[in-house]
Amino acid sequence: MQLFSNDLGVDLGSANTLIYAEGKGVVVREPSVVAMDKNTGHILQVGAAARNMLGRTPGNVVAMRPLKSGVISDHEMTVRMLQELFRSATKSSLFTPKPRVVVCVPSGVTEVEERTVINAAIEAGARRVYLIEEPLAAALGAGLDIKGPNGHMVVDVGGGTTDVAVLSMNGVAVSSSVKVAGDTFDEAIARHVRRKHDVIIGEVTAEEIKIQIGCVYPREADAAMLVKGRDAKTGMPREVTLLSSEIYEVLRRPARQIADEVLNVLEMTSPELVGDIAENGITLTGGGSQIYGMAAMLMERTGIRCTLADDPDSCVAYGCGKSLSWMNHMTEGTINIARKRLMRG
Repeated sequence: MQLFSNDLGVDLGSANTLIYAEGKGVVVREPSVVAMDKNTGHILQVGAAARNMLGRTPGNVVAMRPLKSGVISDHEMTVRMLQELFRSATKSSLFTPKPRVVVCVPSGVTEVEERTVINAAIEAGARRVYLIEEPLAAALGAGLDIKGPNGHMVVDVGGGTTDVAVLSMNGVAVSSSVKVAGDTFDEAIARHVRRKHDVIIGEVTAEEIKIQIGCVYPREADAAMLVKGRDAKTGMPREVTLLSSEIYEVLRRPARQIADEVLNVLEMTSPELVGDIAENGITLTGGGSQIYGMAAMLMERTGIRCTLADDPDSCVAYGCGKSLSWMNHMTEGTINIARKRLMRG
């Protein structure tokens, strides 16, 4: 290891960005939100402080999420956000070189999207950039032993994408990425509240509903929650009481899409690896996997034991951190995952 090395592992997510610093663990854990003054172009806040401004800003201030569905949708804002987060992750001095960075990308990513991630990290102050597939990082972070030929399955439900992968021999055997994840659940809840109750709520409120009473498998006892929003007809403030049973009806469809993707990947997997997965079970990671009943729902659909990893939010960041030790053996630049898979197929 170099003197003054400050290698970083970055879990660049649509909902949250986590940064792992070598030897220190996860040092940054912030929502992927940037607040900017439109008149001057100055960044006002990044992370949690900016997230609190979503839907609450005056006309000249815009709070936005620069990543959609796990990929960069606003390049400049992503660069500015990463600059701020890198600065808080590394204490730079005259002697410290720029950090080498491992960034995770969803498995269905295109070469153009990969290049955008690499350019954004370099413009934000990285010296070199290496990419790692999200489910591989999630498996490493969840502590799965993927060194041997024994197969493991990881379902990583993030904010923008859900990645499903079968791993063995330190690599990805089969994987797939679907743009149904935590944000999809939030949008479905907001749509339902507007359609059924004529109340408009923001994305922050929708997320609170998902966390408190959301479920993708029926709860034993119905939970209720009082929600404040704006009446769609009069524009006045209004409160409604939502029940977990009605939210379950809303979230069933997107949850079923995730289960279908898992079944799809199992169909593409060799019988030997499927046998291993039946024995080892499926590991769930990512913030979206913590919604009530996700493991039970997948278990019912697949017939395979499903377990939630410890600290599912941070698995990908820890996995990026573990991969820092093999940085010297990783290829720099784009790894176009989809293209490699086609060649293998």
